[in-house]
Amino acid sequence: MSGLFNQTEDQQSLVELVRDFMNKEIKPHVLEWEKEGHYPREVIRQGIEMGFHMMQVPEEYGGMGLDTTTTSMLIEEGAKVESTYMSMFNVTSMGGKIVMAAGNEEQKQYYSSLLQKGYLSAFCLTEPGAGSDSAAVRTTAVRKGDAYVINGAKMFITNASLASVFLVVASVDPSKGSRGLATFIVEKDRPGVQVSKKIEKFGMRLSNTAEVVFEDVKIPLDHLIGTEETGFANAMKVLTASRPIVAASSLGACQLARDLAVQYSKERVAFGKPICAKQMIQEKLANMEILIQAARGLVYNATMLLDQGKPCTAEASIAKCFTTEAYWKIADDAVQIFGGYGLCDEYLISKLYRDSRVNRIVEGTNEIQRVIIAKAMLR
Repeated sequence: MSGLFNQTEDQQSLVELVRDFMNKEIKPHVLEWEKEGHYPREVIRQGIEMGFHMMQVPEEYGGMGLDTTTTSMLIEEGAKVESTYMSMFNVTSMGGKIVMAAGNEEQKQYYSSLLQKGYLSAFCLTEPGAGSDSAAVRTTAVRKGDAYVINGAKMFITNASLASVFLVVASVDPSKGSRGLATFIVEKDRPGVQVSKKIEKFGMRLSNTAEVVFEDVKIPLDHLIGTEETGFANAMKVLTASRPIVAASSLGACQLARDLAVQYSKERVAFGKPICAKQMIQEKLANMEILIQAARGLVYNATMLLDQGKPCTAEASIAKCFTTEAYWKIADDAVQIFGGYGLCDEYLISKLYRDSRVNRIVEGTNEIQRVIIAKAMLR
């Protein structure tokens, strides 16, 4: 980084830690693991031992206590090798943010103790019929005596097969719509919790995604985070805070795609010269760099606003929308530079092209981001 985005010494040390680990432990195996569709458990354990799953959990609860800007720097650096690895841990860290922001002291201690044991978590919001329309959640939590009983199904849940604990958004009163939603801590080993097999996706195959079904799952009353009316607000805060981080992941992947395109354009010879000597190729490369520089400004503007406690709903959506679409454009142009080889699975750029399509959907589709931005303009 340069200029406005100079890193502190502590940030530099953390970024170098991620860079060294990703280049040594992940980079040599990305395409191999991509075919297998999962990370080896040992590699996941290494990330947990380094505390990546507790990046934004306060130090007094055993976490790294990182702000959003520093977390985004680590996510970006990891994505320069493989975007799904650090994102896997960020999902757990973001879940911790819900508990730390809305939970009571006992809940903070309990949840952080699970993470300190090396557990991963998953945030269960999306359902088969409730994606962009988060208020349409149909999973229910009915209070019966000294417990809540949860019934419903959640879809496209990141970390579902890896997580030992879930943060579940469920309706305690369907007649109230979004005002009737609440958030609960649900341990995976409770009777009635069922995780389906991993969903095989077009892109981001290394990201564990599955359906989670809750059938008469009983949880104690003290597993309710906040109040019975704050579940939707909790979910929206998490999504706002996570969008710049998704953008940071795309930003790192943009740089990887650009670097692959630059390298290949120097090596590929056509008509007696490397194709990088051709102005049409140079135009594509220049456009990649323009998009990356612009995206960086949007990403870290949003993270700084978050860290300062300032409103940034629109800025978070702008960063997410612009950067994920920049990733798609850069990956597309990179494939064009590679030509036929860009279509082959043994070339990393083919994977990046598929991955780039996913980010325009996750954490709220880019159509929804534009709705959010427009509402902020018209408010």
